[in-house]
Amino acid sequence: MKNKEVKYVADRKSEYKYSKQKLNCLSFFSGAMGLDIGLEQSGINVLLACEIDNASRKTILHNDKKIGLIGDIRNYSYEQILEFANLQNKEQVDLVVGGPPCQAFSTAGNRKGFQDERGNVFLCYIDLISNLKPTYAVIENVRGLMSSSLSIDILDDPIIKKYKIDWKNTPGSSLFYVIKKLESYGYLVSFNLYNSANFGTPQIRERIVIICTKLPTKVPYLEPTHSNNDSFGLPRWKTFKEAVIDLDNNKAEYIPFSEKRLKYINMLKSGENWRSLPLSVQKEALGKAYFLGGGKTGFLRRLDWNKPSPTVVTHPAMPATELAHPEEPRPLSIQEYKRIQEFPDEWEIQGTILEKYKQIGNAVPVGLGKAIGKTILRHSKGETYKQLPEFPYSRYLKTSDQEFEKKIIQKSIPKTKKSFQTSIIFEYEANI
Repeated sequence: MKNKEVKYVADRKSEYKYSKQKLNCLSFFSGAMGLDIGLEQSGINVLLACEIDNASRKTILHNDKKIGLIGDIRNYSYEQILEFANLQNKEQVDLVVGGPPCQAFSTAGNRKGFQDERGNVFLCYIDLISNLKPTYAVIENVRGLMSSSLSIDILDDPIIKKYKIDWKNTPGSSLFYVIKKLESYGYLVSFNLYNSANFGTPQIRERIVIICTKLPTKVPYLEPTHSNNDSFGLPRWKTFKEAVIDLDNNKAEYIPFSEKRLKYINMLKSGENWRSLPLSVQKEALGKAYFLGGGKTGFLRRLDWNKPSPTVVTHPAMPATELAHPEEPRPLSIQEYKRIQEFPDEWEIQGTILEKYKQIGNAVPVGLGKAIGKTILRHSKGETYKQLPEFPYSRYLKTSDQEFEKKIIQKSIPKTKKSFQTSIIFEYEANI
């Protein structure tokens, strides 16, 4: 029997209109629109979504009947993008946002960076920003971008010529190239690595957020609303229990564990993983994976009721990415995934159950999207807020734009002349 052909969701022109009272936004690589929901909650007018995954396209149009929709950005002229967004000209584009495919930079992938086709779509997105010239542009991506090396030959590029870096062997040179490219287009760029739990998301999920502006001052770092300790006077991180406590487990939609894996899951309590099993059982439970390096924290893992969820993945029942309910003999449900990523209950994810997990797992948490939107809106109005210089935005050190760029610049300085090296660092610090 032949598989039934899946009908591809057609593009559509936006029915929303340009607003003089709000910032008008075009969204790219939109997925299930977690980022965009957060932006709209902050008061931003999202006119257009861009997505090639058919299940995600179904989700977008099922939940938002008026939004414009296009596919692969490489297939549209800038004039066509504006037409689908129901805009008359580029001057009406205030904000462009997007999370280009992250697999090319993920620490879990092959790390081919821009050599990967998905990485090249990243560069297409940068070019799109340079042509549309919005007042603000946002790039969201995985932490791996901060350590990925530039892997394509563009020796005639003025940025490559200016910075005498061993581009292919310098961790972080991909991100450094992107930043310098955006600056060459006239943008001021700020970024940091953010843990979503610090913005009210019941999940430990760290993503780099780059915010660019054409205005005279850089956009400040996002304002945290929660903290893991009491020293900043903020509420504590939201827990998994807080997020899901009122869900009806009888309506849970999930993909089951195999009987083999369920045998070991049932031996664990809330917050435990394979290391909590008796030593005599650990090797049996993990098999060959027992002898692999690393912490193997994703194996046989039950969530802790009283902590935020770990990063939700695209499949909660695979051997190395298990996300088991704290008590029940099952993985997290679709409904629990949505709560962890802060999708409204009424936002219906379309497709098969695996397509649903994938869409939600790949999404930007709504709370992080809202924090991005609020920060940009404040900046656009000239408003300020108290910065927290000692605040741990993520679990990692020295992830801000200034600290990152200083580290890269140091790698490009000749080590043979210490005084010369020091003078260049001082010159760099004077310009940031």
